Amino acid sequence: MSPAEDTKIDVQERGAKGQTSNRRLWMQLQVFGACPDPKPLVGALEASGIESALYRDANDPRGVAVLGIHEDPAFFVSGFRELLNAEPFAGLAQKPELTMFGRTYASGFEVDLDEWLLQRPRRMALNPAWPWAIWYPLRRSGAFSRLPGQEQGAIVKEHAVLGHGYGDADLAHDIRLACHGLDKSDNDFVIGLIGKDLYPLSKIVETMRKTQQTSLYLERLGPFFVGRVVWQSSLL
Repeated sequence: MSPAEDTKIDVQERGAKGQTSNRRLWMQLQVFGACPDPKPLVGALEASGIESALYRDANDPRGVAVLGIHEDPAFFVSGFRELLNAEPFAGLAQKPELTMFGRTYASGFEVDLDEWLLQRPRRMALNPAWPWAIWYPLRRSGAFSRLPGQEQGAIVKEHAVLGHGYGDADLAHDIRLACHGLDKSDNDFVIGLIGKDLYPLSKIVETMRKTQQTSLYLERLGPFFVGRVVWQSSLL
């Protein structure tokens, strides 16, 4: 192997059976207060044609949040930024402590890589049958990174088995985004829990606290945004 080949950096997403992709889905949650009526926001989002979801904040009677979705991260400093700097969004009070921004990623075992990276997250976020959402960031401790790969895999699998159980029962579905270097608080991941009822979303967070990953290897969890959909764009 030549020195050039030895130092070549590969930033592709990789799935099962040699699949590779340079496509990812980016999502950003922007949270606002001082919004007694979300109807004008719905009109602005519909007119924009942007893939998005609008939530009422369960913890703030005048609070809302907008989830923007796009494959190009430049969208969030262009089209999405322009939307949020114009009325009716411009008159709202932003809550930057609840801003979350991340990208879909692969773990190497995905049978259908494009489905995992691009289609599944859209279905989770834009399904009218699943109006409730809990969004939160998390950071793993350095101790987790130092574990052997096999041990890391076993710890993550414990979470995955729980998640699949809730998903198969249509109680909770998850969106997992990486946010390394994208989060002002230096978090590693953004998680969206989506479902038709709020209780199972709260219950899975409670159940996950007993796992090794949460109880031993998470340095930080939250803050949490809890919301219910007011409006969603149609799946493209």
